[in-house]
Amino acid sequence: MGTTTFSGPVVSQNGFNDSRTAGSVLENIRRRFTIAEVNAGATLLPALPGAAYRMIACKAISVGGAAGAVTTVDVLGTSTSSRKLVAYAQANLTQSTVLVDGGTGGTVLADGASYTTNDVNTAITVGKTGSSITTATHIDIILDYVIE
Repeated sequence: MGTTTFSGPVVSQNGFNDSRTAGSVLENIRRRFTIAEVNAGATLLPALPGAAYRMIACKAISVGGAAGAVTTVDVLGTSTSSRKLVAYAQANLTQSTVLVDGGTGGTVLADGASYTTNDVNTAITVGKTGSSITTATHIDIILDYVIE
């Protein structure tokens, strides 16, 4: 199994060029989103020119109370069209509970599609399905990923 490469440097989130070979390093980001950010839709990972993200694992934690009213809190990618990599169910987003992709309350796409490469030059975002979130103050998203 070979290493995937692409032309040009990877531009890391801090804006510096990254000379690593794409797909060679497991990356992690933990971001605490306000409820207003999740309700409006927010960027977890920005689009990188010439590169694509592939999710390895993802977790969500409701902070400041249980997430109310919403149907799901979603981590979204793009493969031809927008897709929910993980949909975290409101009923399971109780305060301080760690929800994992594929576990109770953490629905992933059929046949492992959540773990396939997303389109080049597209961001990974966080949003919601259904009503705006109430009660909780924040949602933490912890994403393990590779850049390909």
